[in-house]
Amino acid sequence: MSRTLYLIAYDISNERRLAKVHDFLKGYSTGGQKSVYECFLTEGELGYIKEALMEIINEEFDRIHIFTMDGRSRTHTLGIAVQPHDPAYFYIG
Repeated sequence: MSRTLYLIAYDISNERRLAKVHDFLKGYSTGGQKSVYECFLTEGELGYIKEALMEIINEEFDRIHIFTMDGRSRTHTLGIAVQPHDPAYFYIG
């Protein structure tokens, strides 16, 4: 099962929807900060996440950007940031 690194960033205008998106994405992330998460996902997981987020957000007011990252490249980190890594398994519960 091949996983790709994605960077998912969001700007949600309603606090309730913001909390739902935050809690949902936190379960799939390996790292991130506030409204940006690093997620190693299969194609199936990415499809599920897109569908689930579409049910949460209001398309007129909210924005979500999903960027495909090259997992072979090292990122430049500053401060307390750590390199993203693909864990052996995920617990989503």
